Amino acid sequence: MYKASPFINLFLLLLSSPLLSKSLHFQNFTLLTLLTSHNSPKLNKQTTNSTLSIPIYHLNSITNQTKNNTFLLADRINRDSAHVISLTSRIFSSFKQFEPTGFGSDVVSGLSQGSGEYFIRVGVGTPAREQYLVIDSGSDVIWLQCVPCSECYTQTYPIFDPSKSASFSSLACGSWVCHLVSGTSCEGSDDKCRYEVSYRDGSYSNGVLALETLTLGSTTITGVAIGCGHHNHGLFTGASGLLGLGWGPTSFLAQLGGSIGGVFSYCLESRGSGSEAGSLVFGRDEGVPVGAVWVPLLRNSRAPTFYYVGLLGLGVGGVRLPLGEDMFQLSDDGYGGVVMDTGTAVTRLPDQAYGTLRDAFITSTNGLPRTTGVSIFDTCYNLNGYNNVRVPTVSFYFTEGAILTLPARNFLIPVDNLGTYCFAFASSPSRLSILGNIQQEGIRVTFDAANGFVGFGPDTC
Repeated sequence: MYKASPFINLFLLLLSSPLLSKSLHFQNFTLLTLLTSHNSPKLNKQTTNSTLSIPIYHLNSITNQTKNNTFLLADRINRDSAHVISLTSRIFSSFKQFEPTGFGSDVVSGLSQGSGEYFIRVGVGTPAREQYLVIDSGSDVIWLQCVPCSECYTQTYPIFDPSKSASFSSLACGSWVCHLVSGTSCEGSDDKCRYEVSYRDGSYSNGVLALETLTLGSTTITGVAIGCGHHNHGLFTGASGLLGLGWGPTSFLAQLGGSIGGVFSYCLESRGSGSEAGSLVFGRDEGVPVGAVWVPLLRNSRAPTFYYVGLLGLGVGGVRLPLGEDMFQLSDDGYGGVVMDTGTAVTRLPDQAYGTLRDAFITSTNGLPRTTGVSIFDTCYNLNGYNNVRVPTVSFYFTEGAILTLPARNFLIPVDNLGTYCFAFASSPSRLSILGNIQQEGIRVTFDAANGFVGFGPDTC
C-alpha cells in the first residue's frame, strides 16, 4: 500500500529546465514551435523478460502527417471534442438504465473522429504480426480488425489474419469470458461467442471473441481475450484496434492480473519531441518510479471503468483559487468527479472552475499581448517576436495534501507557426472534470489499480 505524501511540488525536480525559473509561483517559458511532421517510428526496443516496457507513438508519427500546423491543431481538437462528448455520454447514460453493447458498454476512445492520440506497437498471434493499437485508460476492451473482413477501414499494417496464427482460438458461448462480458451474443450454429462494440457516431466493430497471444517488446503473453472484428466501420485512422487499460474486469490490465501486480504506468513526451512519444510500462517493480507521490483513486460504481481522483481545488501563481471543494466532488449517485484519461487531450473543468482559473491566469499575465481565441481556446496570446515570457504556475490541489504544479509547456501551447499560444484548458459540457494528456505530458503517471492509488513521478520519458 502506498501512503500519500503531505506535499508535492513535482516540477521542482525540473528547475534546471529552461522552461522553469527558480520562483515557485512564476516561471520563465521559452517559446516553442510546432513541428510540421514527425519522423517514422523506430523499431521496438528489446527488453528483458523481467521488464515489460514498450515505446508509445503519437498519431502524427504513424500516419506521417505533413499538413500545416493550424490544420493539425483543428484536427486534434475536433477529435478531442468528440471524445469528450462521447465519454460524458457514456458515463451519464449508465444512470438512465441504458443497456450498451460490447464489452460492457460502447467504447470511448477518441476513435470516433479519426483515432486516439497515442499508440503502441503490439505483436499479435504466432508468429507475431505487428499492429498499432490505441492505448485507452477509459476502456475495458481489446479488439482489432481481422480477416476475413467484409467491411474494414484503412490501417497502417496489414489486417490480421487469424487463420495464419497457430495460437488463435475462438471462444465458445459457454466460456467464462463470454459470460463475463455483457452485450455478447451466440447467434449462429457454430457456437462462437460474438461481440459488438458501438460508438456514438455510428461507428462499430463486431466479430468473434477469441484467445490469442500478444507480444510486447520481447515479452510474450498467452491466452489474452480479444475481439477479432470482421465488420468494422468508422474513421479509425492508422490504428488496427484498441488496447483497453481501464479499471474493469476485461481490460488488458485485469487480464494480466497478479503477474504485474495490477500496476501500469506511462510517460508522454512533450509535443514535437520525435517519433517515439513516451513509454508504457507494466509491473510493480518497473512501473513505480522512485520519488513518486501517491493520490488515492476513487471508484464510481456507475462507471467502474474510469480512474477518478479526488481534486479539491486549483491554484495560479501559488495562490489557491476561491473554489468550493464540492465543485470537483464525486457524488454518491455518481455525478461529477475528476477522471484521468489518456484519450482526452485538453483538460475540461466545470464552467465556474474554468472561468475562475482563466480569469486568474489573465490577471497574472496582463503584460502579455492578447489575441483572438482559437477553436475551443478562448484565452490566447500573440507572442510573435518573443524568445521567452514570464507566466504564473498552475497547480492542482488533490486530496491528502498533494499539490501538482505544472510547467508552462503543459498549459500554454503553440497553435500555429505565427507565434500564437493558448491557455490549454476548456469548459466541460457537464459537472464532470477530465484531466487530459496535455497536462500529463512529461510526468510518469502510475496506476496501482490493485491498491487504489495513482502516482505522479518525475520526468522519465
